[in-house]
Amino acid sequence: SMDSTLHYIHNDSDLSTNSSFSPEEERKSKVQDVVPQALLDQYLSMTDPSRAQTVDTEIAKHCAYSLPGVALTLGRQNWHCLKDTYETLASDMQWKVRRTLAFSIHELAVILGDQLTAGDLVPVFNGFLKDLDEVRIGVLKHLHDFLKLLHVDKRREYLYQLQEFLVTDNSRNWRFRAELAEQLILLLDLYSARDIYDYLRPIAFSLCADKVSSVRWISYKLVSEMIKKLYMASTSTFVVDLMNELVEKFCRCHKWSGRQTFVFICQVKCLFVNFFF
Repeated sequence: SMDSTLHYIHNDSDLSTNSSFSPEEERKSKVQDVVPQALLDQYLSMTDPSRAQTVDTEIAKHCAYSLPGVALTLGRQNWHCLKDTYETLASDMQWKVRRTLAFSIHELAVILGDQLTAGDLVPVFNGFLKDLDEVRIGVLKHLHDFLKLLHVDKRREYLYQLQEFLVTDNSRNWRFRAELAEQLILLLDLYSARDIYDYLRPIAFSLCADKVSSVRWISYKLVSEMIKKLYMASTSTFVVDLMNELVEKFCRCHKWSGRQTFVFICQVKCLFVNFFF
């Protein structure tokens, strides 16, 4: 019975989502010699949306979870066998399916390499950035892991979008902002002093004034690491301007909470307060 089922899938099932190819051309595009072809065809057929509705609503999620392993087994030379399936899963109506892919897109990028990542994964990554918070958190938790694999010019394009992570569907989702602060600490090594000062500094200052103490504490570490990074840069004006802004915003703040923030930032890295005056 299994042999006949696999034979049917291998020969008669049209897995194509692109009408520009004939069924025969589409089948040939998914041929490889790493695993039995019938086994791969069976896996690809399980991502069919109609099958998820009639057989098992969770089947697409399981396929999404297994996709990096399948890609690793086949190798980047056979990515063409999985590309259409990946795009189908990335646009699945169930957010749990998209969330699963969002959490593993950085692993897939390592498997595929920089060229395939830039061409096939970056568009999917950009779509996840505009998705529900349940999906966005997947790319946010591994933002550094993904961006470090991109070319420098491509990586800089995301500086303009980091500010959008401050806005969430639910304002009470403080863990989202805490994760953003954690990722920004890692991203300091990927960007220049100018980029840090122009793009990451405003976000860090906003997080330092967050309503949730857990977010603020991580942000204090972020600012202190930012000071260290700018201090070691060849251009010293950035760190001086940053310190002056810390004094104006927090040290001389009319609210005690602002002055407390200044003290905590100094405490994190044992900075000398007299240096600011």
